[in-house]
Amino acid sequence: MHDPVLKVDGIRVSYGKKEILQGVDFELAQGETLCLLGANGSGKSTAMNAISGFVGCTQGTIKLDGEDIQNLPAHKTFRLGMVQVSQSRDLFVQLSVEDNLKLGAEIRAKDTMNEELERVYNYFPRLKERRKQSVMTLSGGEQQMVALGRAVMARPRVLLLDEPSGGLSPQFVNEIGTIIAALKEDGATMLMIEQNLGLAFKVADRFIILRDGVVVDGGTVADYADDHEQIVRSIYL
Repeated sequence: MHDPVLKVDGIRVSYGKKEILQGVDFELAQGETLCLLGANGSGKSTAMNAISGFVGCTQGTIKLDGEDIQNLPAHKTFRLGMVQVSQSRDLFVQLSVEDNLKLGAEIRAKDTMNEELERVYNYFPRLKERRKQSVMTLSGGEQQMVALGRAVMARPRVLLLDEPSGGLSPQFVNEIGTIIAALKEDGATMLMIEQNLGLAFKVADRFIILRDGVVVDGGTVADYADDHEQIVRSIYL
């Protein structure tokens, strides 16, 4: 049994006097995709932001490849390979698609930037066609592809995806799902928040359900492939 790439043990996070996470535990293995499910306000994004260093923990440990990264600032967790694609995408819309992608490789993959760029274009042929276009001219789905491609450029140890299908048309949800599945096939290790159970179950190996800042349920996707209603009940009831 290999040690987990990511190990989250008893983390607690508070905003002011309100405790958002109340002792969350889970592990993520090499090459695995784990999906965090839960209603709005359950603590999913807070858990992801704690892992990537955007919010601090009051208790617990977070280990990446056995190294304690709890409360490291986000730029340091990024250097270690914890790469997050946020819901807001955080793109430089005045710049071209290719310039945005190259920014992803500046810190972790500068020496192999051209190779990383070709690899990303293999995943996202649509972006290769639009590589000289300003990002502001792209659709929301195409911008999400740029955000995901930029993260891939950084050669992440763990890829964190916060609602990758959020606000996208069904066509782009399917395209993003296909790309995430291809990344998984190539060995990517991913932690994902996703409300679209169809997309989540297309790419995830396991899921856990958060409610009021604690883990209340979980399992392997294969065990629930034909019973999404049970997952919905666990989330909302």
